[in-house]
Amino acid sequence: MSRILVTGGLGYIGSHTTVELMAKGHEVIVVDNLSNTRESVLDGITAIAGKRPSWVNLDLADAAATQAFFAGNAFDAIIHFAAFKAVGESVEKPMMYYRNNVNALMHVLDYVTSNPSCACIFSSSCTVYGQADHLPISEAAPMKQAESPYGMTKQIGQSMLTDAAKAYGLKVTALRYFNPIGAHPSALIGELPLGPPQNLVPFITQSAAGLRGPLQVYGKDYPTADGTAVRDYIHVVDLALAHIAAMDHLIRQEGGDMHVFNLGTGKGSSVLSVIQAFEDATGTALSWAFAPRRAGDVVAAYADTERAASVLGWRAQRSLADSMKDAWRWQEGLPS
Repeated sequence: MSRILVTGGLGYIGSHTTVELMAKGHEVIVVDNLSNTRESVLDGITAIAGKRPSWVNLDLADAAATQAFFAGNAFDAIIHFAAFKAVGESVEKPMMYYRNNVNALMHVLDYVTSNPSCACIFSSSCTVYGQADHLPISEAAPMKQAESPYGMTKQIGQSMLTDAAKAYGLKVTALRYFNPIGAHPSALIGELPLGPPQNLVPFITQSAAGLRGPLQVYGKDYPTADGTAVRDYIHVVDLALAHIAAMDHLIRQEGGDMHVFNLGTGKGSSVLSVIQAFEDATGTALSWAFAPRRAGDVVAAYADTERAASVLGWRAQRSLADSMKDAWRWQEGLPS
């Protein structure tokens, strides 16, 4: 079994991936500075995995602190989640996103370039495609001018990985997520951002629980079937399992090339259809209203997932209804 560093491992996707890595018997070291999560997530991971992972409270954008951490450690692989991730917030606070997301990756790559046997998986995003010309979106689609600073930091990150792989013979993979939703079926870990949610499903569940006002649906005049934006919503456990498959594949590869995979279901769902799916799956009615479009949002994005299926042997297995049920079970189990 391998020794794996999971950066941002107490975050939403990172915590679920940590659980799946531990289930496979890997030794997991988590780095997280709690910028958008809570230390109590460790308790949920421990309850599911039966063992507490090592955790280091570290800001990876701090060069000196990160260098000191790596000086005392060796890893077989790094899965790099640590980044700010809200499209709307990045439009309002672009320099915060560039400073954090780019610097953190640079400091991780400083370690990997000195230890080229260490595989590195980068948490990327479908935002790198902008508004794609063709749907579903394949990995061959060009990266367009990003619609947000968040998307731009992912494009910059992928360029850094590509250049470093060629120059230093590194083993690197970028996983381009579509829209992760849901929670672990145990309801012991899930999505719980600090402050108001920036993503659709946690706002749905918090609104349904009476913790927020009516849900706002941003935009009703998109050129889609019902006028609302379309996204590819993937269950977070499916996404976590994709990281295991990608890591196993990457460790076996020679270095020097960057591998890229889309991670989604291959199906697009509109905002209104997600609302309907939540109401149908949970029997809970939502109060919602239309609001103006948000800056940085594209019309539609859903994945061509054939490359991940053929190369990694991975496909998403859980339905939109499964995701809604698990997200609601997680919400209902939280203290009010």
